Amino acid sequence: MNDQPRRRLVLASQSPARLGLLRQAGLDPDVIVSGVDEDAITAPTPAELALALAEAKASVVAARPDVHGALVIGCDSVLDLDGRALGKPADAQEATARWKSMRGRAGTLQTGHCVWDTASGRHASAIASTVVRFGDPTDEEVAAYVASGEPLHVAGAFTLDGRSAPFIDGIDGDHGNVIGISLPLVRRLLAELGVGITQLWRPAAD
Repeated sequence: MNDQPRRRLVLASQSPARLGLLRQAGLDPDVIVSGVDEDAITAPTPAELALALAEAKASVVAARPDVHGALVIGCDSVLDLDGRALGKPADAQEATARWKSMRGRAGTLQTGHCVWDTASGRHASAIASTVVRFGDPTDEEVAAYVASGEPLHVAGAFTLDGRSAPFIDGIDGDHGNVIGISLPLVRRLLAELGVGITQLWRPAAD
């Protein structure tokens, strides 16, 4: 039996979807938003951009004195469509155009993951990629979805766990990655740092 105190876990993201997935997996992270200027970070490919953003967010939060000793998880997602990195749309007009360009096609949701162990100063990072096959919503359905406001708050202007779910025909890969975080990848990154994910579970009675 492991008598060591449970490590503090910090999520460097304000995404309620990521927080929800971690909690469903038995984890109980604190949330500290990094404040990273995403527009200031560039990379050659969508996957590299997602990874660079995740590493930036995790490193900024890991450097805070009040998180010393904690494990920090940073994530960022972009949709790779024709080699372009599509994050959150700027406005309703962009969200509408985005959906009209995506429908009937497939894109790859790239999510960068970075885990910092602030006790050792080590970190591990990687990308999770999931192919998303979009359906063919009508112009009226697209307009109604955009009017809901949801696509303005999510990478790629869609999500699997919201109102756009009926407009997604299927995926190839980890569904959690599309929602915001790949739990299997988080487990592997923690293991690289010598941490077992079960050591971070909150007590079952919680």
